[in-house]
Amino acid sequence: MNRLLVPKPISAGIFLSYKCTSKCKHCMYACSPQWKADWISETDLRKILAQLHDKIQPSPLGPHKIAINYGLYFTGGEPFLNFDLLLRAVEMAYEIGIPSTFVETNCFWCIDDVKTREKLLQLKSSGLDGILISVNPFILEEVPFERTKRAVGISREIFKENAIVYQEIFHHQFREFNVEGTLSFEEYLQKVRLSGLSLVELLPMGRAVYKLEHLYKKYPAKRFFGESCREDLMREWHIHIDNYGNYMTGYCGGISLGDGRDMGSIWAGINVEEMPILNALLSDLERLYIIGVKEFGYKERKEGYVSKCHFCLDIRRHIAQQADRFKELSPREFYFQLE
Repeated sequence: MNRLLVPKPISAGIFLSYKCTSKCKHCMYACSPQWKADWISETDLRKILAQLHDKIQPSPLGPHKIAINYGLYFTGGEPFLNFDLLLRAVEMAYEIGIPSTFVETNCFWCIDDVKTREKLLQLKSSGLDGILISVNPFILEEVPFERTKRAVGISREIFKENAIVYQEIFHHQFREFNVEGTLSFEEYLQKVRLSGLSLVELLPMGRAVYKLEHLYKKYPAKRFFGESCREDLMREWHIHIDNYGNYMTGYCGGISLGDGRDMGSIWAGINVEEMPILNALLSDLERLYIIGVKEFGYKERKEGYVSKCHFCLDIRRHIAQQADRFKELSPREFYFQLE
């Protein structure tokens, strides 16, 4: 049996749901308002947190400080869509003793000072160490900037240095532009030279390779033959577990290594012979291409692909939309929410 040993993680993100208030063009996990909420259950959440409690490493600055790619954070989707569940998740993590906990948000909910401060204080008193505020031109299309400014100001008051603005460059830029309300991405591009996008950590994967492909140079399929996704899939420093229990390594949305409610069976080794798509990704993307072409009639995109991730994703999407027999292509709905 071809068994793959999966490394234990040192940091993790927990999806409360894929449902979000926005449908950002760059979203790696294809979150949107169209997803069913399907909130993670408290039972599953406790199982997941209990298995992670002695694996998660704290920020280098201490167990009650936060840093990207350390500790554990609650995300989605937009976790503040279900504040009661978020609050309970924070309480569980604190009770179990997980260090460096924080929440990620797009700030849609920061409508006034009183309610924003009230919710953040509740989270802090329940054990949350910090907050990560997402700020970029894609969120700005749907979340009024005054809400983001409110979230940043009050979060820094409450969490001090444990309020991370990601990315700070855009927070300053939007203030300099005197942005009020929302701003379309096209309007944003008119304000900055296209090269300004180099400031964005815009990974060419997920929804971005379809919604923003015009920003990239493209390559034919053969450019990616001989490459594999082994390093990405075996990355130990960060995993995500979604509300359906899918255990996803790195930033590879729609690829599940197993049931995150039973991580022991994953860390003991998974039988990749039962996961032909995953097996192909671990060896050579040409194998994935052959499966797509021969078994599912996949046709190479005439316009080409912007990255290895785009090539991989486009084939996986074609397969997942036709067949549901590959358990590693989960959640299947991800492949219907990319555009």
